[in-house]
Amino acid sequence: MRIGVIAIQGNVSEHVEALERAISERGEQAEIITIKHKGLVPTCNALVLPGGESTTLGRLIVREGIADEIRAVHAAGMPIMGTCAGLILLAKQGDEQVRKTHQHLLGLMDTQVNRNAFGRQRDSFEMELDLAFLKSPYNAVFIRAPAITCAGKDVKVLGTVGNMIVAAEQGNLFALAFHPELTLDSRVHQYFLDKVFL
Repeated sequence: MRIGVIAIQGNVSEHVEALERAISERGEQAEIITIKHKGLVPTCNALVLPGGESTTLGRLIVREGIADEIRAVHAAGMPIMGTCAGLILLAKQGDEQVRKTHQHLLGLMDTQVNRNAFGRQRDSFEMELDLAFLKSPYNAVFIRAPAITCAGKDVKVLGTVGNMIVAAEQGNLFALAFHPELTLDSRVHQYFLDKVFL
């Protein structure tokens, strides 16, 4: 079993550590690899698109040939988790800011996103968040967070803050506006791993 973390920019090491911890808790074994160049995505059984600067991430995954590989493994059914910037990249549509900056989107999830839904870096916050797949609230860390503002009928909403969607899934895609890798609570990663270790 091999899980890839797109490692061009963003919270890469934190996701690697969180995945290693969650896998150990399950008593499973898997190799976690970091991906900076094309050729590795197709060798994986699951994929994580971490937080970071979404415009930079989008441009670099296209330049490195990784974007097309992600689209191909998605079509083949590979589980993919996108957090913060990853949620933006998975979307089919962005807001005015995305259009102005000509940001590259993977266009995989039937969602429209607001890139800075909760404001700037100084507006970052933590909150106890109810998630549909957990029995008790999760301490979610939001850092210059995006949100899903519109979702298609096949998108399952898993968590909201006000009228904004901050956790959702569609088929093999799992998108989060917050950073589960920045907490020791492994339940979100475990939910993703449930899709991997079928």
